[in-house]
Amino acid sequence: MTATPSPMNRRSALKLIAAGAAAPAWLARAAIGGSGADRVLAYLETLRRPDHGYAWPDQADSHLTPTFGAVGCYHRLGRTPPDVPALAAYIRTHHPQDLKKLEQVRRIYDFQQVQSLLWLGDDARDFKERVSAWKAPIAYMARYEQHGYPVFQCELGAVWCYGLLGLSQDAMAPAYRSYVSERQRANGSFNNTPAKDGSDGHVMNTLWGLTAAQVLGLPLAPEPDRLIAWLRACQLPNGGFTYQPSAPFAGNDDVAYTRAAVAALAMLGSAPTDRTGCVGYILALANDDGGFGDRPGWSSNASATFCAVETLGILEALGALDTPRSVASSRLRTVHRVPSPPPGLKVFSIQIESHGNGSPKDTVELARALHIDLWGAKNATPEWMAAVQARADQTRVPVTFFTANEEYGTWVDLPGLGTYSHTADVIAPPHTDASETSMAKAGVLSWEQFRARRMAPLEKIGGRLIWQFGENEELVRLYFDDSLERGGYAAISTFHFGNPDFTNSEPFLNRWRGRIPYITLQDAHGPEPWWFADITTGCRTLFLAEEPTYDAWMRALKNNWVVAVRHDGVSRMKTWRHGGSDEVVAAVFAREAEWRWWDNPSVARPLVSLVALRPGEKLEAGAPDRGVALRARCAWQTTPQGALLAPLAELTSLTLDGRPVSTSLAERHAKPGGPVIDRYHLHTWPDAAAGSHVAVATVRELATGRSSVQTVAF
Repeated sequence: MTATPSPMNRRSALKLIAAGAAAPAWLARAAIGGSGADRVLAYLETLRRPDHGYAWPDQADSHLTPTFGAVGCYHRLGRTPPDVPALAAYIRTHHPQDLKKLEQVRRIYDFQQVQSLLWLGDDARDFKERVSAWKAPIAYMARYEQHGYPVFQCELGAVWCYGLLGLSQDAMAPAYRSYVSERQRANGSFNNTPAKDGSDGHVMNTLWGLTAAQVLGLPLAPEPDRLIAWLRACQLPNGGFTYQPSAPFAGNDDVAYTRAAVAALAMLGSAPTDRTGCVGYILALANDDGGFGDRPGWSSNASATFCAVETLGILEALGALDTPRSVASSRLRTVHRVPSPPPGLKVFSIQIESHGNGSPKDTVELARALHIDLWGAKNATPEWMAAVQARADQTRVPVTFFTANEEYGTWVDLPGLGTYSHTADVIAPPHTDASETSMAKAGVLSWEQFRARRMAPLEKIGGRLIWQFGENEELVRLYFDDSLERGGYAAISTFHFGNPDFTNSEPFLNRWRGRIPYITLQDAHGPEPWWFADITTGCRTLFLAEEPTYDAWMRALKNNWVVAVRHDGVSRMKTWRHGGSDEVVAAVFAREAEWRWWDNPSVARPLVSLVALRPGEKLEAGAPDRGVALRARCAWQTTPQGALLAPLAELTSLTLDGRPVSTSLAERHAKPGGPVIDRYHLHTWPDAAAGSHVAVATVRELATGRSSVQTVAF
């Protein structure tokens, strides 16, 4: 066995900055030769895109996080990536917030930019002003984490940037020293919550905390031997590491856990108890494409590949990359693949958490025009569900409405990680009441309580949990890995009303591709579905099935025959997609002409909704006290919350039985002087004649000048 390295001093530790740091001082920097390293780098080049960065394997555009992983691999292997100037320019200009301003500052991405540039030989001096302004951790939004605890990994990105850039710590050190010290447990481990809550540490947060402690000049651990024992106890019989000794759930191995444990042990001058087993575990993550997966049998990606290469480097075992592939992986791998969809399946469209309030008539018109087969209604009343399905049946629009709720006020606590909301987005079959076992007002639940009291009853009626979002990577890993073992979250949200793509702002979600399906989560906002049509039109969930039923959707979800697609102004009129496998994506896009909504008049957003209203239709704005009213809503561009921004069409005429009629304009504001949240033209006919009548609304599309007509008979 290689001699155990001695503990690192502070200067050396500055070179080992958290997730993907430079090689520690005790490891030689000579270039690594041999076919193993060449295979790794050849794999990484398959991820290089025309934008000069590196992407997740199934994505057309690069992302900062896999780019960071790829650059880290080149650095660890002593090689130089192609076209460094263009690569550096990509890194500078592709923080995830550049796609859309993030709701919360996430300093981990600034760290990835700075560290990647330094690896490339760039001094990153242009980051100094930004980083110097960071004086203290940022409290997390209390509506998402009950205590406002900052996300440890993200906030320590500031500390690592200070160390990498050689900035004076005079102004920032006191706040960060307190923050880091408060989160170190008696056994030396770290976690997201203050240690006073009595919880144990997490291996990833332990590495983050140790590295920050080095930068801040704090002692690594009160009792180093005790922390070494804790870290070593995270190693599993297969040689990999889990997140915590005797983990209460989701105690699986993972390349990120293994890399964190090995790096933390090295900082303490130690190594895994079973070093040989650890090297064998890393080799078992190798795939035929030359990359490494997060767990044995999982698909390759740049982040997992970096963790694997980094771990071998710390263990001074990079030569093991030359081990024959068949020898390296024979004992651990069980390859999981998404089942191949049988021939003859069709593509259907489902909306999840689309509107469950407002006009049933407009809702059905949108479903008809946009060819939506299943409409998951968010937080709808039984009255609304009955009315909208009756309208669809009456007008012979083939859409089925089902429950898709967001159960606001549900809080789940994971010891050491925090107490988080947005854990209970649910779907349930048509004509079922999923609200009876909602935990929205139940106070704080443990994960096991949540599983027993919310998840189990939901699954009993044919429902499932959907994951919306969460920025605490260490916490989300536990939820998803436990879901793979025991059932739980059945799908992961990607495209969303308020976020262009959660896999951009939470890139760790990409590791579950092929394990948990990706969907679009509409998360409808605003009082009327007509004013949410930007989102309803622009991003969909598509699935392969024989028929457009809820049961068929459940089969598709189980088999991961699901693809989330976005094509709208947010995606800059490019087609973004996330699917469970390349084969499933290919099957869906082979039938693109059937569902494509852009440049396709047969699946187009309507420019006007014209409806006839009668007394007693209390779900319909503008319903008359007597007689008949005609209501016309024209298309507008809106905010994600349903406020009107700019008109897309204007009403040019309204006729009734062939004769022009006048209209009045009604507007509703969110509050006095606030944004407009509803706008329609109304013609009232209090003394409507008996018999059949026909109304015709003609509108002009402002961008093209073309006319569009909608007719309603009543």
